[in-house]
Amino acid sequence: MFETLSAVSTLDPWLVLTGLLVAALCAGWVDAVVGGGGLIQLPTLLLLLPGATPVHLLATNKLASVCGTSTSALTYARRVRVDPRTALPLALAAFVGSMGGAGLASHIAKEAFTPIILVVLVVVGAWTVLRPNMGRTSQMRYTGKRHLGAAALIGATIGAYDGALGPGTGSFLVVGLVAICGYAFVQASGLAKIANVATNLAALVVFIPQGAVMWRIGLLMGAANLVGGYLGARTAVSRGHGFVRAVLIVVVTAFIIRLSGDMLGWW
Repeated sequence: MFETLSAVSTLDPWLVLTGLLVAALCAGWVDAVVGGGGLIQLPTLLLLLPGATPVHLLATNKLASVCGTSTSALTYARRVRVDPRTALPLALAAFVGSMGGAGLASHIAKEAFTPIILVVLVVVGAWTVLRPNMGRTSQMRYTGKRHLGAAALIGATIGAYDGALGPGTGSFLVVGLVAICGYAFVQASGLAKIANVATNLAALVVFIPQGAVMWRIGLLMGAANLVGGYLGARTAVSRGHGFVRAVLIVVVTAFIIRLSGDMLGWW
């Protein structure tokens, strides 16, 4: 593992490993509460492993993330009523979309990551801030096949984004389920975790045969992400809708500032 770290980074391997583990722990917590843990984890991988290719970074990020999302999904399932009739089409569509997106990942230039993610973050942040009552309670906007169709469309669209890029997927799933389907934030977070497990697994189905996963780094980060995911899910369920919405706004704002600074050369 240290040989791999030395090959893709000029920093001290122990410093790099510590930074990756701390980022994975924090990302797991944030991802479980409101999604968007990849906005911590992937930029950290980009920063600490500058010699790695984008597809290797994306694949390793997926391996670490699936550990945390699986744990938080199970925690939500035990503590929140998650409708399996919605979860199944959402997850299946997200799986298919993510496989398609992962197939395009190797063709995306590293320089395109930040602008694309920044635009989507601004849209999500503005939508959440301008609608303060959104997500307080579940008020379903559709029923029957229209509801399932809306869930599947959300899953396929955001799943494709997750396979190709990834950061912010959980947040985008939560906002989509709240804004389009009418779920409350906590219920949307539970469904989002199930869909996120599917998108991560689908991306790995594409990345693993390519030999893109840095396994030892990814598994160590996955262990840290798992702990963060468990703690985050318990926090979100106990604190409720208002807490989840507040964390979403803080996370999105912080990363808009961070990514804007990167583009403008502030840091």
